[in-house]
Amino acid sequence: MYDVSAAEQAAHPAPRRRRTWLRVFLTGLVLWILTVAVTFVTGNPNLIPTLVLLGSFLVPVSFVVWAFGRRHSGEVTAELLFTTFVTGGVLGVLAASLLESYLLHPSPGLFLGVGLIEEAAKLTVLAVLTRRLQHKYAADGLILGASVGFGFAAFESAGYAFTALFTEQGLSLMQLVQTELLRGLLAPVGHGLWTAILGGVLFSASGREHFALTWRLLLAYLGVSALHALWDSMHSIALLLTLVLTGTPYQFSLLDRGYQPQPTAGQAHLFTVLSWGGLVVVSLVGIGWLLAVRRHADQEARAVLWKIPAHR
Repeated sequence: MYDVSAAEQAAHPAPRRRRTWLRVFLTGLVLWILTVAVTFVTGNPNLIPTLVLLGSFLVPVSFVVWAFGRRHSGEVTAELLFTTFVTGGVLGVLAASLLESYLLHPSPGLFLGVGLIEEAAKLTVLAVLTRRLQHKYAADGLILGASVGFGFAAFESAGYAFTALFTEQGLSLMQLVQTELLRGLLAPVGHGLWTAILGGVLFSASGREHFALTWRLLLAYLGVSALHALWDSMHSIALLLTLVLTGTPYQFSLLDRGYQPQPTAGQAHLFTVLSWGGLVVVSLVGIGWLLAVRRHADQEARAVLWKIPAHR
């Protein structure tokens, strides 16, 4: 039998693993930039759907492709990942929209209600779409949960980008582009991260024929919903803190009479620091939690509250 010598191995090294996700991201980014440029130059409204879709799906799709390369089981196929991304994303958005329309009303707990509803919708869709898996590894739960979350984020971002187009002054391509840039930058630490945590916890205690409802899953759901609520309400929290810390009697008197006071330069700067700083803190907590779930993956649940049958 022919043996390859060390010298020959050094002369002909093994091919480097292809970074498919990076090629997907860079290709999509170039196409999005070209679409932005052509749309601004020509003012052609027919390009707006292309601009919205490219900008909304670029980062979520890239992260899902990256996660696919780190799957634990061969059961996590490209077809399953595509199904959880598209079907899970659409069903999650539709379910959340229906529930929020009928159950939520303007109140101090509005953002918490949004977090509870949207995370429950994504978790339920994840369980339904992955119920036929023979083996439920926590590592795969992280990936499939992220896929559902990123699908949700992509379709939600498309809606936000489209509505940002319409302003009191007419159509604003700049508003659309700014919305897509901001949501694209924040996408990795939003829905995909939160649902990945839930997926990892759900799969870690579930078996071949059932999903396990455990105290750990319940606490993870409540905790992720709280992170979601803090994320959505950070603008309001930063505004309140800015007023409490630096508000003047004149500004408070204007608020009492129903007028909006003009912020000072210092207050505008403090508001920016508090709002972005709060988002960073929420993101770091979520990332640390995700790493902890991955580190303690596939631990047996000490107390199972309810076993939900999962058909083979």
